[in-house]
Amino acid sequence: MNVAAHAWHWSERLGRSAAAAVTELGYIAALLAESVWWIAVGRRHRQPVRIAPVLAEMMEIGVHAVPICALLLFTVGLMLAIQGLHTLETFGAQTKLVPLVALSITREFAPLIVGILVAGRSGSALAARIGTMQVSQEIDALRVIGINPVRYLVAPSLVAMLIMLPVLTVLADFVGVAGAAVYGAPRLDIDYAVFGAQTLEALEAGDVLQGVAKAAIFALLIALIACSTGFAVTGGAEGVGRAATRAVVVSISSVVVADMAFTFVLTR
Repeated sequence: MNVAAHAWHWSERLGRSAAAAVTELGYIAALLAESVWWIAVGRRHRQPVRIAPVLAEMMEIGVHAVPICALLLFTVGLMLAIQGLHTLETFGAQTKLVPLVALSITREFAPLIVGILVAGRSGSALAARIGTMQVSQEIDALRVIGINPVRYLVAPSLVAMLIMLPVLTVLADFVGVAGAAVYGAPRLDIDYAVFGAQTLEALEAGDVLQGVAKAAIFALLIALIACSTGFAVTGGAEGVGRAATRAVVVSISSVVVADMAFTFVLTR
């Protein structure tokens, strides 16, 4: 009897969790649709998505993240060169280091590291900001004065994410290859210019575009998850803290899963 009751309780919790997940996915889809609607036709209704908030979000999401992004990708490029050269020496294939590093950074590491960085840095901040406005009833006040919260809060963040994550990814490509060259070029006994020329020879436009496309998908996921989490905040300051933590965890998990799915589809 206890086993049956336990199984029933477990199945009930599973069903509730599944229903909550479907509800959240529906809410995220609605946020995306409404944001796109305001971006496309907001000006006709005299509520355009203004440039100033978008630029402010771009500064916060992208420009302010450049130093830490460059540092991380330089370190990743250096690590790939060290580990890659050590492994390739076992097979006498040191000359394959350049294409290995170039393809790894542009296709995988640059968009993934940038996505995780922005999810942890800007996703949590966005969820906390919207959550604070939710518990302090500022969002209700926006509705009262005739300002749509999605147009005012979500759409600028979404546009800024869609612009800045691909830009950061391209920057990360350059910095990551530079980090690999710092260690790899002297070990291969070639000039840095030759390392760069071999990198360009190993890459095709599709390799870079694959990373940029991943970054755009990650931007959608991070912005929508952070905003939906912020709108769902309850319980005061403690709820805001939980929302910020949840936004980071769910965003990073979504980025990693999306990266796996994207790579699986494109490399089959």
